[in-house]
Amino acid sequence: MCHAYGPPSALRVEDVAEPRPEPGQILLRVEACGVNFPDTLIIQGKYQQKPPMPFIPGGEVCGIVMALGEGVEGPAPGTRVAAVITQGGFAEMVAVDATKAVPVPQGVAPADAAALGLAYGTVLHALEDRGALQPGETLLVLGASGGVGTAAIQIGKLLRARVVAAASSAAKLEACREAGADLLLDYSEEGWRDRLREMTGGDGPDVIFDPVGGPFSEPALRSIAWRGRYLVVGFAAGEIPRIPLNLALLKNCAITGVFYGAFTRREPERNRDMLARLYGWVAEGRLRPVISRSFPLDQASAALEMLAARQATGKLVLLTHPSPAPAG
Repeated sequence: MCHAYGPPSALRVEDVAEPRPEPGQILLRVEACGVNFPDTLIIQGKYQQKPPMPFIPGGEVCGIVMALGEGVEGPAPGTRVAAVITQGGFAEMVAVDATKAVPVPQGVAPADAAALGLAYGTVLHALEDRGALQPGETLLVLGASGGVGTAAIQIGKLLRARVVAAASSAAKLEACREAGADLLLDYSEEGWRDRLREMTGGDGPDVIFDPVGGPFSEPALRSIAWRGRYLVVGFAAGEIPRIPLNLALLKNCAITGVFYGAFTRREPERNRDMLARLYGWVAEGRLRPVISRSFPLDQASAALEMLAARQATGKLVLLTHPSPAPAG
């Protein structure tokens, strides 16, 4: 529970009344919940949405349907579903809008399903829907060792692009290599733009996926290819860069925003179809979410602290006790 804005250590583990599904909602017994950078922002009051206090953080869940609210015809109790929500996931039970629930195919583990929603949903929306990434194009991923970054590497490869992974240490770059990156770029070293130019044959990347912001954005944009697409995904570095717009003119490139949360609210059916594709890829063995560590539910603060300190490679997931199928 978050009772006041502050660091992860301010969260408190509490017993509360079991939620009841309102009309249009379903009740889930949570099996797993993904831990994401927006969770670190929402508890500090730095996110776009500010839920009334007190609230439970956690924006992507997988669990078993236990009950249906008024007017809801499915999914039936006993069905395993995943959903992207704003808050409420760091709990044993949560009520979510039925329209946000996507059935999880047999063979997809709850932790994998919970790890897919925000990170992989953001990436597929960004690369395919907003960036129009084409087979054979070069994709540059900034902050490539984090949960969203490794997802961008994997989805980029599934879309048959050549992926350049940029990170700030040898250990992080090794994680990028294991995720499937074709080329590795240490952007903590001077001259990284020259190395990027060499890697791309002097042309620069066609699409840049930037969840970092800060001091890396402008040099990366200056390196983009003619008719390139620069995807503004987030600002994990903490600084929103001021970009000279003449760079977009000189490169004849597009600077495109990626706000996945608004996309899920404004275009829910399209998002459901996209998530179903992701779960299908996992079920087919074509995609495996990179989960670096899982935590029990009562260690949510430790997971958020690890994420905020940028110590995680891949996704972090909270696990509750295994869910029994509902009676009846």
